[in-house]
Amino acid sequence: MHNVTHEPLKIPLFNSKSYPVSRDFDLSDPLDRRLYFNEKLGDKVEKLKELLDRQTFVGYMVAKKQAGKGTYAKMFEEIVGPTRFQHISIGDVIRKTEEELTFSDKRSEIENYFASNYRGFLSVANALTSLQNRNQSTLLPTELVLALVKMEIDKVGNKALFIDGMPRNLDQISYSLYFRNLINHRDDPDFFILIDVPESLIDLRMTGRRICPLCKTSKNITLNPSRFVVSGDRGNEYVLLCDNEGCSGYGKEILVAKEGDSGGKESIRERLDTEGELIRVANSLQGIPKVLLRNTIPVDRALSYVDEFEISPSFSFQNNGKEIEVVKKPLVLPDDEGIESYSLSGASVVLSMVEQIYTILIG
Repeated sequence: MHNVTHEPLKIPLFNSKSYPVSRDFDLSDPLDRRLYFNEKLGDKVEKLKELLDRQTFVGYMVAKKQAGKGTYAKMFEEIVGPTRFQHISIGDVIRKTEEELTFSDKRSEIENYFASNYRGFLSVANALTSLQNRNQSTLLPTELVLALVKMEIDKVGNKALFIDGMPRNLDQISYSLYFRNLINHRDDPDFFILIDVPESLIDLRMTGRRICPLCKTSKNITLNPSRFVVSGDRGNEYVLLCDNEGCSGYGKEILVAKEGDSGGKESIRERLDTEGELIRVANSLQGIPKVLLRNTIPVDRALSYVDEFEISPSFSFQNNGKEIEVVKKPLVLPDDEGIESYSLSGASVVLSMVEQIYTILIG
């Protein structure tokens, strides 16, 4: 498998304009976003909800780091409701379990669960020790990961699932085809969700990310600034202040770059290459449906396919002497083939996702 050359993933343009709406929507506002989905999708929203009251599904999200998987999953939850759907991030499950193992009562509970549900070459004790002793470069045994995911699914109950983080490498690609059987899960419909995001956007998301040191609220100086922007030490620089009203640093704590982000995409080159190959290999697998999502659209074709409010904005700042003025304009960047493209809002990408999932489940 490792020596097979795969063509770049070609994801067709989704024509959002074929779903006419009566007005523009502010897609950063949850209420307006809900109205947008209801108007674009019509009775498909209710039909999908009714289906998910009777049956569930498993969607495997495969994408590069910083592709927006969590954002898309959250918007899908907004559409169908949290009682019908759960996003399971394997990375989050691993980190949560790692923390719980430090508490004796939780550790005992996890050990008891593994005694009945774990199958692997390591003993339960050694498997859990490998989890506690891991570092960022450690690749945990797949058998351990499967048991952790099964444990999380058992807690979630009878909901449709997005699984984020399986497969993690090319050796695991076939696991996802038999995932339901391996963890004795429901006989749900399953499918891949393959997300194409250009590396130029990944770079922008990393280098522009700013975190509040106190509450960990995350913003982006180019893509999602806080409501408080002030001049930095140099006249041509600007910094963001925390706008989380529940934070003690509200309106005064300076947001800082996350460690490792300054290197941008090249600091995670090996991971991006592996994840890109995962997407291509997953797309070539037979016997499992695919939901194909793209985050960009060529500038010269955009307005034939999307409304202007569906294009992501970028933000810059200028000091006019009295106050800092925010300049908002469409985000333009090169895709991975070098074509000047607009970045699409998360909601317009999710619109395409819901339409494709509806087709898989209902037809």
